[in-house]
Amino acid sequence: MKSFEDREKMAEKKFVSEADMEFKIEARRNKLLGLWVADLIGKTGDDVMPYVLEVIKSDMEESGDEDVFRKVKADIIAAGVQMSDVEIRERMDIFLTEARKQILEAE
Repeated sequence: MKSFEDREKMAEKKFVSEADMEFKIEARRNKLLGLWVADLIGKTGDDVMPYVLEVIKSDMEESGDEDVFRKVKADIIAAGVQMSDVEIRERMDIFLTEARKQILEAE
């Protein structure tokens, strides 16, 4: 019975560790996305990091990526930049891949 409990605890630790890793990766993706969008919409200097934080925080509204997508899309439109939904989503995917690489290399 002890070995079953040990395996259960190990599985729980693995699940928590993987969830933590995914959270870090998504936060890094959102940071990279925020930096990219800030440049697109003309944010400079002291305006960049507060905007990046807005993008990161926007991911806390609901599960999944739609909250982040809506935020950056609205900001891009408000700035008068022409960009399709597909282009934004492709960039989100590119940044997710880059974020995963960065986080895994840092571990």
